[in-house]
Amino acid sequence: MKTVLITGCSSGYGLETARHFHDQGWNVIASMRTPRDGLLPESDRLHLLQLDVSRPDSIAAAVAACGSIDVLVNNAGIGLFGAFEATPMTTVREVFETNAFGVMAMTQAVLPQMRERRSGVVVNVTSSATLAPMPLVAAYTASKAAVEGFTGSLAFELAEFNVRVKLVEPGYGPGTQFSANSGSRLVGLIPPAYAGFAQRTLASFTRSTAVTTAADVAEVVWRAANDDGTGPLRLAAGADALALVDSR
Repeated sequence: MKTVLITGCSSGYGLETARHFHDQGWNVIASMRTPRDGLLPESDRLHLLQLDVSRPDSIAAAVAACGSIDVLVNNAGIGLFGAFEATPMTTVREVFETNAFGVMAMTQAVLPQMRERRSGVVVNVTSSATLAPMPLVAAYTASKAAVEGFTGSLAFELAEFNVRVKLVEPGYGPGTQFSANSGSRLVGLIPPAYAGFAQRTLASFTRSTAVTTAADVAEVVWRAANDDGTGPLRLAAGADALALVDSR
């Protein structure tokens, strides 16, 4: 029985991915900053784990508690929507700490065991914002683009040890709590000069009929985790993400 460790399972893509792997018969370690009972079915193959990917001590304790990990899914992330001009650099650094450095730190913590076994898969979940420029998400996109560059290089580096590295690029999912995960970081990020533009931008998102569901992402993460090494590095997830790939 294989084991997958998934970060950011409190909602959205991570939560559905944990359910999907469990349904496929895997041993699932679903991590989140604040574990809550009732999110996932009770099962001997499903374990909730407290993990904050921005804290080295939390990462070390979590990985030590997991034992052997066959697949790591770096899904934890925070959103940020606002004018870059109005975004404090402290906020930008917070976003990078989770979205980019958290991915790197988790990967670094798990790699020794995968390298020694000469097997394993790392799946990094980024965003369709890396596929085409989008307004008012400059800092967020930069954090995800950093992971894309990191992943591409790492895939070559770890091929020597039969460890595969994949990217999953989800589109926009209205029910993924993107804004909720941003929390207080969004306050004041749309100054009056940008208000009209921001309103039009948000309206364009709500008018779109091509969106991404959590099930879309879970299925593509599953495919990435089970790829035999012949598939592509990047896999888009969701109708809107696939449309962006087709338009390139």
